[in-house]
Amino acid sequence: MRIAPVLTGAKASCVDGACTFEAVPCRDQPSPQFRPEFQVTRALEEPRPAMSQGPMPAAQPPRTATVMTGGAEFPGALELLRGLPELTFERLPGIPAPTAGVAKDAPEQDRAEGGDLARRTQPRANVHVHLPPNFSAFETVEQAVDLAADAGLEVLGANNYYDFDVYARFAHSAHAHGIFPLFGVEIISLVGELQAAGVKVNDPDNPGRMYLCGKGITGFAPMAAEAQRLVQQIRDADSARMTAMVQRVSALLESHGVRTTVTASSIRSTLARRYAVPPTSVYLQERHVAQAFQEALFADVGAGERSGTLRRVLGVECAAPDDPVTVQNQIRSLLMKAGRPAYVEDSCLDADTAYALVLALGGVPCYPVLADGASPVCLFEASVDELVSSLVARKIWCAEIIPSRNATTTVDRYATALRRAGIIVLGGTEHNTLELAPMTPECRGRVPLSARVAELFWEGACVVAAHQYLSAGERTGYVDAQGNLSPGFATQEQRIDALARLGSMVIEAFRRPDGDRSAAMAPTSTAGSARTRQP
Repeated sequence: MRIAPVLTGAKASCVDGACTFEAVPCRDQPSPQFRPEFQVTRALEEPRPAMSQGPMPAAQPPRTATVMTGGAEFPGALELLRGLPELTFERLPGIPAPTAGVAKDAPEQDRAEGGDLARRTQPRANVHVHLPPNFSAFETVEQAVDLAADAGLEVLGANNYYDFDVYARFAHSAHAHGIFPLFGVEIISLVGELQAAGVKVNDPDNPGRMYLCGKGITGFAPMAAEAQRLVQQIRDADSARMTAMVQRVSALLESHGVRTTVTASSIRSTLARRYAVPPTSVYLQERHVAQAFQEALFADVGAGERSGTLRRVLGVECAAPDDPVTVQNQIRSLLMKAGRPAYVEDSCLDADTAYALVLALGGVPCYPVLADGASPVCLFEASVDELVSSLVARKIWCAEIIPSRNATTTVDRYATALRRAGIIVLGGTEHNTLELAPMTPECRGRVPLSARVAELFWEGACVVAAHQYLSAGERTGYVDAQGNLSPGFATQEQRIDALARLGSMVIEAFRRPDGDRSAAMAPTSTAGSARTRQP
C-alpha cells in the first residue's frame, strides 16, 4: 500500500528500483495512522541475580509486560519501519544544495560563539551503544531508550555483538519514545597481512585485529542463509573460547582457595534470567566472565581478606579491592589477556569475511576510528591521509568515532578529513562497560563536540537511516549488496546530499507519525550544512 507522504515537501516516484525526488511546496494532507496498538510496561524491579550462582532452573515467564500486536510478542524489528509512508528521492545529478552551513575550518570558532549554535552543537544522534544481553551499562533496553529520550536524542543506534533478538524490543521502545532506532552489528576480525607485519589497526593490544561495524542492518529478521552460517561460525568459536577461559580462571581461583561454581553455562543462564531472554541469545564476552568471577570472589571472600586474596590471584596489589568494577577490570587485564594465565587464543573472521557478513546482513560497512584513544596511536591510523586511502581501497565509505576517547582537536581533524574524502562520519558512546556515561557523544574530558562535528554526525546518521529504510524495502541504499556505492549519482556529494535528506524525512516520519509534520521540517535539513567545503 502506498501512502502519500505528508511531511516531505517532495514529489517522488520509483520505477524498477530507480527513485526520483523533487522538492515541491508542502501541502496539508491527513496524517496516516500507522502506529500499531501496543502497550509497554517496565520490568518489575528485582535484585540482579549474581553470576556466581549455578545453572538456573527452567526459566519462568519474564516479569515484564508483553507487547501484543495481533497476538504476537514484539513484532519484527523492521515492521514499524516498513509501515512508514513511502518516502523516495532522486538519484539524478543536479539536486540543488543549501549554501548555509559551517565552514571546514570552523570548529574552534564554533566553540567561541554563543547561543545561536546551541542546536547545532547539541548532538542529536548516538549511533553506537550495546544493549543487554551484550555487556552493557544498561540494566534493560528500556533504560537505554529512556536515557536517550531524556538527553534529547532523536536517533539511537544499537551495535550488539552477534545477537539481534533484542532489536524488536528496542524498536518498539524507541518508537514509543519518538526515537528512530538504527540496527547494527560489531564484528572482531583479523587482517592477516597486517598481523604478520605487526601493524596495529584499531585494537591497541593485538596487531592485525580490526573491529568492523555494520550500520543500518536489515537482514537479521529473518537472517539470510549465508549470514546465518557466518554468525553461527562466530558464535561456535567464541563459545568454545569462553568455555575454556572460564575453566582456566576457575582453576586459578580454586588454586588460591577461592571456591566457585561458575561455568560458562551458569553465566549464560544468569544473564538470560537477568535480561529475560533465551539463553541461546546470550553471547558471552570477556567482561561477562570477569564480572561472574568478581561476584564469586566477593561472595566467598570477606571484605577483610579480599586484598590479600586478590594479591595472590592477580600477582599485583589491587588498588580498590572492594570496588567491583576495578576488580573486574583487573581480572580481565591480568588473567585473560594475551600472555596471561587464563588467555585463550581468539578465532576471528578474516576482515574480508567480516565485510561480507555486514553486506549479507544488508548493512553499511563502517570502520571505528580509535585514534588517540590509544597511546601511541595505532600505526594503521597514525596518518589520517593513509587511513582514508586504506578505507577507500577496502570500499569502506563510513567511519565512526567514539569521541569520549579522543581530544577535541583529534575528533575535528579525523572527522573533517574523512568527510572531505567522501566518507560519512558517525558518533557514538559504546556504553560497553558498567559506567553509565552521558548518552550524548562528547569529547574526552566532557568537552562538547564542535558544531562542525555535531553536524557531520547528524548527516551520517541520516544517511544510515535512509539506507536502513530503503534496504528494509528491498531497495538499494547507501551501498549495494557488493559494497559498491549506490548508482545513479554524478558525485559522492550528491549521493550523500540526497540520502541525508531522505534520512531526515524517514527519521521524522518515524518519530512523529501522528503529530505536526510540517513543524518538523525546518530543523531536519542536513546536506548543505554538513558538506565539507573546499578552500
